[in-house]
Amino acid sequence: MIVQRRYGLIQLFKETLPPLIILALWDLVVVILFQVYHQDWMEQPTLPISLMGSALAIFLGIRNNAAYARWWEGRTLWGAITNNCRSFGRETASLLGGRPDLARAMAAYPHVLRAALRGEPTGEDVARLMPEHMKAPVLSCTNAPNALLYYIGLGVRDEVLKQDIDGAVHGTIDRILSDIANAQGGLERIRNTPLPVQYSLLPEIATHLFCIVLPLSAVQTLGWITPLGSSIIGVLFQMLDRSGRDLQEPFDTSVHALPMATMARTIERDLLQPIGEQPAPPFTIHHGVQP
Repeated sequence: MIVQRRYGLIQLFKETLPPLIILALWDLVVVILFQVYHQDWMEQPTLPISLMGSALAIFLGIRNNAAYARWWEGRTLWGAITNNCRSFGRETASLLGGRPDLARAMAAYPHVLRAALRGEPTGEDVARLMPEHMKAPVLSCTNAPNALLYYIGLGVRDEVLKQDIDGAVHGTIDRILSDIANAQGGLERIRNTPLPVQYSLLPEIATHLFCIVLPLSAVQTLGWITPLGSSIIGVLFQMLDRSGRDLQEPFDTSVHALPMATMARTIERDLLQPIGEQPAPPFTIHHGVQP
């Protein structure tokens, strides 16, 4: 995720430069055809393109709001996982009297979840943190994050039976695990339910068509400066469309996706430091991007 404004502007410029060049070249072709070769068919009225631009702006605004809602809900659910993981570490220490292996397993959980959401294999963070007796059964499951919560719950149950702890205490910790599972379910729902094709594909097609037709209407008024005015307007619409396409996939690997690696390292630090273990160093911000 881009966290520094200066680098964010640079990134936006890199993303908009190719379409800007293409639009400027197309606008130049339209100007030459109209001004030099006097193509009568290019004398199009300006009202239809104005109405099309207004409708497209509304359409893109609705789609971008829906895309941002997906992105923000993903961030909210990750916040719930962060808070509940911290609560789990505190409760296992204060109510169960320790079990650092469960704290390490919970520290591995966000790394397993991040890999599952991105469809990637688990990395060295999981191998470093997950207790050995959990690795084989957890990683052999299709839904590894859910399996890890399952085995953490079994560890809590074993400790409750071993120490003959009151059932209310067990219920307190189990509710934390249930809240984590509910948040995971919300993240999986976002991943498995993309925006409808009307929102994900039609705005892109409509934006490209608008940028193609725009100079045909603008050339009558702007003349030789059509590449300047038409390209700027076209790029603004391209940026709106690109923003929505970036935000609608919050778990992707792009610079606009959620910083799941950073959030996983934050949870790891908050769970391991209280039990006297050294977590992995936090990720550094590289070129304004937080991984």
